[in-house]
Amino acid sequence: MTKRATKGIKKCSSALYLIHFERLDVIMKNTSLLDRRRFLNRFALSSAFFTTAGAFAEQLTLTPRQTPGPFFPSKMPLDTDNDLLILNDNFTPAAGEVVHLSGRVLDKKGNPLRNSVVELWQVDANGIYLHPRGGDRNKLDKNFQGYGRFLTGSTGEYYFRTIKPVPYPGRTPHFHLAVKTKGRDKFNSQCYIKGDPRNERDFIFKGLRDPKLKEAVSVDFKRIAGTKTGEEAGRFDVVLGVTPEG
Repeated sequence: MTKRATKGIKKCSSALYLIHFERLDVIMKNTSLLDRRRFLNRFALSSAFFTTAGAFAEQLTLTPRQTPGPFFPSKMPLDTDNDLLILNDNFTPAAGEVVHLSGRVLDKKGNPLRNSVVELWQVDANGIYLHPRGGDRNKLDKNFQGYGRFLTGSTGEYYFRTIKPVPYPGRTPHFHLAVKTKGRDKFNSQCYIKGDPRNERDFIFKGLRDPKLKEAVSVDFKRIAGTKTGEEAGRFDVVLGVTPEG
């Protein structure tokens, strides 16, 4: 029994976006673990109507480069898919607040960049990374994957199911993301929880002087209606200054 990679969901409006995830939550609660994973793959494919490639009237803000930090996993976990809550075929999920992070990888004109590898890594619910210097190893949540990756399709979509990051000494809650596109160097950035008061005290977030750049890396998580566990969903589009290749 293996986990299946899933694709993200594009929000055409806040209401439709949350209804989409609500439907997902209801069905997942009434299916087996294996069927749930198979359904996630099919369900994501049905979400194509939430995307409109290249149809942006407003000027897109390029996602700013930010440091990958010193805690990129020194050793890959046994499982590297886009569901960080369940490690391999373990039935025990990771601790923490469940969130769904999705978005698209786009060029500066809003065109989707397909076949881009999106990597995500972060701390667990105890503030520990998958790195020997990334916190007290005795507190590491061994049920948390800590790292995942996703290959974008024709819409440029990516999707991760994970936990909301927590702060640790010196840093506000944040996700690390990296994107590798054909013929380009790996692009690294970070994204943050919109409205968290700790952001303005974070030395990396404060390094973004332009309010538009701060807004570009701030994820507005919204609670998914109908979820008893309070799951939330947020969007983070990665806009790169590149032209898609054929």
